[in-house]
Amino acid sequence: MPTVIVKLYSVLYKLLLKQRLQNLIEASLEHNISTNPFGVTSRPDEVVATANPSFTDGVATKDIHIDPLTSLSLRIFLPNTALAAPNSVPKVGVRDLKNRTFIDAESLKQDDGVYGGYSPLIGKRCRTCRKLPVVLQFHGGGFVSGSNDSVANDLFCRRIAKLCDAIVIAVGYRLAPESRYPAAFEDGLNALNWLAKQANLADVRRLDVHRQIVDNFGASMVEPWLAAHADPSRCVLLGVSCGANIANFVARKAVEAGRLLDPVKVVAQVLMYPFFIGSVPTRSEIKLANSYFYDKAMCMLSWQLFLPEEDYNLDHPAANPLISARETPLKYMPPTLTVVAEHDRMRDRAIAYSEELRKVNVDAPLLDYKDVVHEFATLDVLLKTPQAQACAEDIAIWVKKYISLRGHEFSY
Repeated sequence: MPTVIVKLYSVLYKLLLKQRLQNLIEASLEHNISTNPFGVTSRPDEVVATANPSFTDGVATKDIHIDPLTSLSLRIFLPNTALAAPNSVPKVGVRDLKNRTFIDAESLKQDDGVYGGYSPLIGKRCRTCRKLPVVLQFHGGGFVSGSNDSVANDLFCRRIAKLCDAIVIAVGYRLAPESRYPAAFEDGLNALNWLAKQANLADVRRLDVHRQIVDNFGASMVEPWLAAHADPSRCVLLGVSCGANIANFVARKAVEAGRLLDPVKVVAQVLMYPFFIGSVPTRSEIKLANSYFYDKAMCMLSWQLFLPEEDYNLDHPAANPLISARETPLKYMPPTLTVVAEHDRMRDRAIAYSEELRKVNVDAPLLDYKDVVHEFATLDVLLKTPQAQACAEDIAIWVKKYISLRGHEFSY
């Protein structure tokens, strides 16, 4: 059973969340919530971590706003292993471009430790800029709370970046009810399309270092960390709770897009205790109606705020992945790792979805953790527990099977 501390924190968490959701519903009914598509990506009471581009704890971070029409933003997590020279290239000193020599990635760090990354003047010669796979991450919060720069999400993404030796891009999608369905899903897809555009722009800049490309803000569109170190052909989608819904949607759209996304290739996805529901309750939804953190009342309020008011239906495609009418056959979905918790009312529907994937021969292992609750590996109060650390390590073991250039000997 969960510890006494977890039980007490769960009671407090549900009280605060229930009050927040009820306030949002009342404001929505009174039309005090703007329907402006710009939206919001964080709540005022959210404790956020400041971005730090100087490799604190082995990971540098930066925030960027990628859509002038909405509040969609990204936080990039770059592990310091990106600065290590590739095994095939010896570590060499800095030599100038005129003599057709190479530049060490370490030299791109400024005096204050801030890492600059790619520069068009040296991009063609920076062979020691190590390429890393990309993990596109979507936070949890029932579609109505949480943020990509919260303290908890920042710590979790740092952990994943180091364990997977990958660049993590945490997506700050728009929250409901200010921006109902399909806003969050569209933001997830826009983030993936932005990644594809970044890869293509970086290639253009390498071909012509003198060419100037500007975006709507008048600044260079090439994101230097990604241009220097990202390998978009090894892209993994990772979603937490409601973020798993978004990840699964983006995976479907990536399958439909096919080569239109080149050079981005979604090679796998990780669904951590996905926030699914349906009109016919599962056994766990009945048995654990009063479960920890997210009980039945909290879930129903969240879906009420997220789903479109004119089409509120618990079998909506955004809510129930097991509906028979699917735009994309499951057999085309990427390899999918699903994480579930013993004391989570959502577990049975996630298990059923994983079983459906396996029936059509998709590599879809299930990690079922005992004596833990919903968001046990990502909630701020639980992040430092042994179960949370073990879960992140297990995810990394499986993910490396698909992102390692040499392949990986471990699998489930």
